[in-house]
Amino acid sequence: MSITPLESQPHLRDPRRGACALIAINERSRCKSRLSMLLTPAARLELVRSMLSAVLAAAAGAQTLRHIMVVSPERDTVPAQIPVLADTGQSLNAALIEAHRAVLDFGCREVVILPADLPTISAADIDAVVRAGRSGGFAIAPDSADTGTNALCLAIAQPFHFQFGDDSKRLHLETAMRLGLRPQVISLPGLQFDIDSPTDLNRLEELRWHARQA
Repeated sequence: MSITPLESQPHLRDPRRGACALIAINERSRCKSRLSMLLTPAARLELVRSMLSAVLAAAAGAQTLRHIMVVSPERDTVPAQIPVLADTGQSLNAALIEAHRAVLDFGCREVVILPADLPTISAADIDAVVRAGRSGGFAIAPDSADTGTNALCLAIAQPFHFQFGDDSKRLHLETAMRLGLRPQVISLPGLQFDIDSPTDLNRLEELRWHARQA
């Protein structure tokens, strides 16, 4: 994976002043393919970009974060001031392992991993995960099914074997315990709600409708 040189980023001069967020997103045209029966390619692209924008905005407002980076095969609509660490497509986990090693080498010891499909995430949600991670070296926020991983915070100075995919909550907890960490589990609505199915999409539309009426 070819990455943006971190030392060339002027806003990353002091990596010890807070956590670094790694926000993972695939090539936009390949995202949310399971919704292709409901959404046109243009509508899916709009959805994916809007969710990424929501995650970036929440990260920008989080008090515990000092650095925000995106792990992706493309920049697309990511603002120019945010570094994009290139995911060459081997796998999400391989890309995150390499990105995590890169920020460790730069001196970042607190890292929070976020997917880009959390449309209701807030800055407070991110702060809660980071603060929980600081207390035991590791914190995880599961999805609504309580089997996946929708946020993960590491406060360690060693590499971590990410295992996003089926049953990732259990696998991540087992990995953390093997490293001698004290895992903290955080359950918050803004971190539980991701968009993977038509039911999720319907719920998002309902939330947006209520927000317009408020």
